[in-house]
Amino acid sequence: MSSPSADSGIREKLAALDRVRRLKYVFWLALFAAVVGITYWGLGFVGFKAYVVADRFPAMYDFISTGFFPPDFQKFTIYTKDQGISGLQAIPASFRDFGQPIIDSFGSSRQSLVKASVVTLLLGFMGTALAFPFALILGVLGSERVTPFPFNFIFRGTLSAIRAIPAVVWIFLYIPIGPPSQMTAVLAIATDGIGNLGRLFTDDLEEIDEGPIEAIRSTGASSTQTISFGMLSQVSRSFIAWTLYILEINTRIAISLGVVGAGGLGLMIRNSQDLFSFQQTAAGLIMVFIVVLGIELVSSRIRARLRPGEHSGKGFVEAVRDLFNPKKWLGISDRQP
Repeated sequence: MSSPSADSGIREKLAALDRVRRLKYVFWLALFAAVVGITYWGLGFVGFKAYVVADRFPAMYDFISTGFFPPDFQKFTIYTKDQGISGLQAIPASFRDFGQPIIDSFGSSRQSLVKASVVTLLLGFMGTALAFPFALILGVLGSERVTPFPFNFIFRGTLSAIRAIPAVVWIFLYIPIGPPSQMTAVLAIATDGIGNLGRLFTDDLEEIDEGPIEAIRSTGASSTQTISFGMLSQVSRSFIAWTLYILEINTRIAISLGVVGAGGLGLMIRNSQDLFSFQQTAAGLIMVFIVVLGIELVSSRIRARLRPGEHSGKGFVEAVRDLFNPKKWLGISDRQP
C-alpha cells in the first residue's frame, strides 16, 4: 500500500504534466493567432485585396485559355522558324532526318527553344562545377572538427553571408564585370552555390563518427591525411548527392536569371511576353517543365544509388510537385534532398 507522501508526489507530477500540457496548448494557440494576425495585417499593408482577385479571376482564366493555348512551338528549332511550321507540328518536324534540325540548331548563333534549353542546363552545370571546390574548402574549414571554435565561425559566417544574397541579386553585383549575361549568370550561380553547398558540407561533417578519425590519427597521419581519409571518406557519397541536389536548384535559378537577361529559356519566355506572343510563351513554359522535371528525375535516381539507406529515387508525382516549390526557384535549399 502506497504511503500518503508517495501519493502526494504522484499527484504533484501529474499536476506539473497537466500544466505543461496546458502551456503547450496556449503557446500553439498564441502562435497560430500571431500567424493569422500578421498575415491579415500584411495583406492590408501590401494592398492585397481578395475581392479584386476573385472578380478578375474569370478574366484571367479566359486570358490563359485563349491566349496561351494551343502552344506555338514555331521557335522549337531554326528549321521550324525558317519554314514557318507552327503549333505542335513543329515538334515532329524537328525530328526529321534523324533529328538533323535539332543538331543544326545547337550550332547556330540564332536562338531556338532547344538551344535555349541546352544553355539553361549548361548555366546550372557550370555554376555548380565552379562552386564545388570553393564550397568544399569553406565547408571543411567551417567544421569544428577541423577548425577550432570560434575560428570556424569565420568560414561559417562567410557561407552565411553568401547565402543571404540570392543569385538574382548576385548577377547585378557582378555588373562591373559585365551586364546581365550568360557569363555573369555563371558567376552568380556559382557564388550562390558556394553558400548553399558549403553549408550542407559543413553540417554533414558535424555528424560523422569520431572512431575512423581517431584511428587515422593513431597511425601518425598528418592533418591533411586525417581530413581526407578519416573525414571526407565518410561523407564522399553524401557530398556527391548534395552536389546533385544543388545542381537541380541551380538549373531553376538559371531559368530565373534568364528573365533578367542571362539567356536561355528565361530570356526567350520574357521576349515572347514582350511581343505578346503568349502561345510561344506557353511553349517556353512547357520546355521549362520538361528541362526541370528531367534533371530532377535523373538526379534523384543517381542520389538514390549513392545515399546509404535509399533504394528509390524521386517519383514523377513528387518531381512535378517540386516544380511549384518557390523555395527551389529562389535557390533556398531545404536540409533534405
